[in-house]
Amino acid sequence: MRIILLALVLASFGCQRDTGESSKATGSGSAASTAGTDLDSKDILARTTTATAVQVKHVLIGWKDLAAAYRGQMDPRAAARTEAEAAKLAREIAAQLRTKPAMLDELVKKHSEDPGSQGGVPYDVKADTPFVPEFKNLALRLNENEVGIVKTSYGYHVMMRLPPPPPDALESADMLARPLSEKPTNAHVQHVLVSWKDAPGARDPRAQARTKADADKLAKELLDKVRAGGDMAALMKEHSEDPGSKDNARVYEVTPDAPMVEPFKNLSLRLQEGEAGLVKSPFGWHVIKRVPPPPPDSLESREILAREPATDKAKVKHILLGWTDSHTEDPRGTKRTRAELEKLVKATVAKLQKGAKIEPLMAELSEDPGSAKSGEGYDATPDAGLVPPFKNLALRLKVGEVGVVKTDFGMHIIKRVE
Repeated sequence: MRIILLALVLASFGCQRDTGESSKATGSGSAASTAGTDLDSKDILARTTTATAVQVKHVLIGWKDLAAAYRGQMDPRAAARTEAEAAKLAREIAAQLRTKPAMLDELVKKHSEDPGSQGGVPYDVKADTPFVPEFKNLALRLNENEVGIVKTSYGYHVMMRLPPPPPDALESADMLARPLSEKPTNAHVQHVLVSWKDAPGARDPRAQARTKADADKLAKELLDKVRAGGDMAALMKEHSEDPGSKDNARVYEVTPDAPMVEPFKNLSLRLQEGEAGLVKSPFGWHVIKRVPPPPPDSLESREILAREPATDKAKVKHILLGWTDSHTEDPRGTKRTRAELEKLVKATVAKLQKGAKIEPLMAELSEDPGSAKSGEGYDATPDAGLVPPFKNLALRLKVGEVGVVKTDFGMHIIKRVE
């Protein structure tokens, strides 16, 4: 299941995101793909005109030879399938979509092996979105309601471009119309998510019992309360349907390239500190307030984070440790107290600084399912699809240096290896 707002490469399986390992294809401006196949929609990929931003849904069909790309999280259907069988199924699905486009959600739910697509929420794709290049190349060249196929290191993607959703009269149109500077500052925000039964991303039982009109009324009331100085943490706890922030009043850091739904990001980056607004996404209504940046955590490597970036590309390995206030689904993190976390982080950093190899410690301690057992690293670049704090520290480390940074998923002990 896709994590609402933050679909993180580190801690979740995001098959369409570019980890730097999936392809040698050029970026979104190129129609060529080293993963090319006779099944690719070559006529579409050859187009020189690309859209600025699109929404797409896709069906991912993998096969057993691609298991390494999935880091132990391959769908059992793919693990039992040959490439020829995957190609046959992809052709059949594409043919169905071209004749009956209304079947899109049904086919995604039935066949797609990307857990992030199962909920029916479309993917927002732009030139700088951190998706694998082949996926992005096709998405930005599709016409509205057009269907295409492209092959990546995760399998065949049968993709359809959706028409843009119409604006909603309740949205904060004046704020959304504000121009962004070329280099907008990062925004720290809190939000209350309120959904309704027909919203694609609705998950909360309260949403399933609510009509769109009910959600409109509640969202407007909540916005009025926030603007009147209401306690954001209390409103989140009582009303919000975002499981990642409702109980802990979590502050999200929003950057222009953050892997978040576009409407949420568009409004967040345009709000002034202390200001609140309303925007609609496939998940529902977001009542968003921009807040001051939180103070640094005492465990973080503040001196390193204060430096200018040392490089624009770093290979790093990390150990993710959660605790009761911030964790993945690993039971170790959900049970660990803050005092236990501090002791473990300090002891682990000391071992690494004395020359201990990070890979055995990753296997023993890390709660990142994407790298703990494999010992693999991540390629950090300014536009990599990694959460901003992780990326900020990774690009400031010197080769061989170790640092600590906090994200919404826990505390990361990061070592730069290249």
